[in-house]
Amino acid sequence: MVTSKGQLVIPVKLRRAYRIEPGTRVRFQGIRGGIAIYPKYEEAIQHYRGILAGLGLPEDIGRDPDRAIE
Repeated sequence: MVTSKGQLVIPVKLRRAYRIEPGTRVRFQGIRGGIAIYPKYEEAIQHYRGILAGLGLPEDIGRDPDRAIE
């Protein structure tokens, strides 16, 4: 059921399966015959960007991810 504010409840089984926690941003996409809801994991990735800084990783690892690390 959608509330008067346009809110809806995602069943707990699905929230657990897709690691959707309070505060997780989601995006809605129209698909044939319905609506798909996707967690916005890319925002979580940006949140942790730089967490490995200063650990001795090559500086260009982000710009050249396909090369072998020696």
